[in-house]
Amino acid sequence: MKSDTIWIPPNLPDTIPQGDMPGDRIQIGEAHTAKANVIFPQLNKLLVSIRNGNPYQRAVVAVCGGSGVGKSETASLLTYYFRQAGIGSYTLSGDNYPYRIPRYNDAERLNIFRRSGIRALVQNGLYTQARGNLVRAFQRGDRDADPALVDENEWMSVYQREGRAALADYLGSPAEIDFNELNAIISQFKNGAKSIFLKRMGREETELWYEEVDFSDVNVMVIEWTHANSDHLLGVDVPVLLNSTPAETLAHRKARHRDGSTDSPFTSMVLTLEQQQLKAQAIKAKLIVSRSGKLLSYPEYCQMMEA
Repeated sequence: MKSDTIWIPPNLPDTIPQGDMPGDRIQIGEAHTAKANVIFPQLNKLLVSIRNGNPYQRAVVAVCGGSGVGKSETASLLTYYFRQAGIGSYTLSGDNYPYRIPRYNDAERLNIFRRSGIRALVQNGLYTQARGNLVRAFQRGDRDADPALVDENEWMSVYQREGRAALADYLGSPAEIDFNELNAIISQFKNGAKSIFLKRMGREETELWYEEVDFSDVNVMVIEWTHANSDHLLGVDVPVLLNSTPAETLAHRKARHRDGSTDSPFTSMVLTLEQQQLKAQAIKAKLIVSRSGKLLSYPEYCQMMEA
């Protein structure tokens, strides 16, 4: 498809190929289609010169965003649209590349928060046996990250502040994620590799393997991942940010719980920290799309996030 051709979205079949994260099941809705329909023609224009500048006519697109914003669905649609336009494409999930399977990584995140919080109490002369017992009670109830605890236990502000800082340093960092492996994959792809062994990570210790993927007819790699716009990820040509304001994210998370419950305080902390990272990296995004499917300039994005 030429960059100046008026693009008409193709009809969608009942199912389309999706990303390569084992166990993922995408459900494409009108909101995802609306976003992809806005992104694709702009993305195709951006990729013309980028692909022409690569001896193998290859480019890498990153689709990033927070929880529930539709990264997997939108990336899968973009890959489908590229293929329908005669441009080979593949969707790679960054969720295959943490060092630990999900439950172990979740446990490590929690351990970092709690270990750093307790140490901060000791280092600041705030730790006593009674407070230690109270902290353990909060932990057993998964309440130790709840800001409301500070109202009656002011010293917990130190625990939460330092635990949160340590957690922020870990999330999306090379300590959590094997960026070297991802960067090597991107390098191989852009240097014309006809096939690449890609990692597959399930949810159990035995669910780790590699699959040789044929890239001989692939021109665009679409990486879908929360951290796809990270400074640690090298070789991305066009970062695309699917934006969701904190209020929109919260509303989405609540809607996903049928009983009306909300996330645990710790999960809310993780999501908030990830949103802050996305915001700090947003200036690098070449395309920003709101949750409603509107293309945003960076100043418009900043204004929306401050509202």
